[in-house]
Amino acid sequence: MFGNQFPGGGGFPGGGQTGGFFPGGGPGFPGQSPGFPGQSPGFPGQPGGGQQGAPNTPPPSFTPQQPQFQTFAVDPGAIRGCLFRFTYIWLDNGSAFWFYPTFVGRNSVAGFRWRNFRWVYFGIDLDRVRSFQCF
Repeated sequence: MFGNQFPGGGGFPGGGQTGGFFPGGGPGFPGQSPGFPGQSPGFPGQPGGGQQGAPNTPPPSFTPQQPQFQTFAVDPGAIRGCLFRFTYIWLDNGSAFWFYPTFVGRNSVAGFRWRNFRWVYFGIDLDRVRSFQCF
């Protein structure tokens, strides 16, 4: 339905690359609309059926050091404490970036990733997150 409305293909700004989070390859959850620039899809259980938007400011200007402890899986209860806070994420594939989580599910987290000097909506499975630190 949202096919190639955005440059790069897919129904999502940036070409629909979501890191494997969204079922069926499209943004959002089953039954949810994908959202458009300046809007965020709604999530169940949040006031008004929506979510907070991206931060109005860039993330902190420093890059934190990765914690030395190794975890086998990130617990949703642990990362839930980082909701609506600047969070630095390290993934199993070696990627690391600033993230602003707005939703935590049983197996996934969604929010805004700092990319190319702007916030981009992003979601990922928790089993791909090696570690995180919120500020």
